[in-house]
Amino acid sequence: MTEPNQRTLINFQKAQFLTSASNLSQCPEDIGYEVAFAGRSNAGKSSALNTLTGSKKLARTSKTPGRTQLINFFSISDQQRLVDLPGYGYAKVPEEMKKQWQYHLEQYLSQRQCLMGIVLMMDIRHPLKEFDLMVMQWANSCEMPLHILLTKADKLKYGAAKQALNKLQSIIGSYHNPISVQLFSALKKTGVDELRVKLSGWLQED
Repeated sequence: MTEPNQRTLINFQKAQFLTSASNLSQCPEDIGYEVAFAGRSNAGKSSALNTLTGSKKLARTSKTPGRTQLINFFSISDQQRLVDLPGYGYAKVPEEMKKQWQYHLEQYLSQRQCLMGIVLMMDIRHPLKEFDLMVMQWANSCEMPLHILLTKADKLKYGAAKQALNKLQSIIGSYHNPISVQLFSALKKTGVDELRVKLSGWLQED
């Protein structure tokens, strides 16, 4: 799939909340193109979605774990959607609920035919946690395109951030499935244009 030029970039500011689903059967019709955003709780998923779409309220940023149990869909057009997957990693959430979230997450990832790629968010200060590795391994086995955002890059000096980026790039080089990675900061708007180009390529036909 070729990367789009400036004229074919999608206008992500058109994104609007569509619906929430607690399981696969409640998801919108499996047609068109979707990109899913995944990440551990507090990895900056909601902030990244809001920055991408230029909206402060599209994805609610909340420290309340109850909101993370739903798969949230945002429509850009009739055929293009962004998907906010359940966060994972809240220590205070009962283990049984964590297992339920993980089950529905795996169902969505394995059965959703219109899923074109996954954006995986990792806090640049705490990358490659168990959940991150699970998503990376799943994407690798299914040959699902994966793009990693090293979020909160503003929390490190540029040299340290670049070092973290290079280290992760060397690790993902061992995967046979192509994985791309970039620095990202919702606060400083770092990497927003790069992300828009990547997603525009995924959400449009060849």
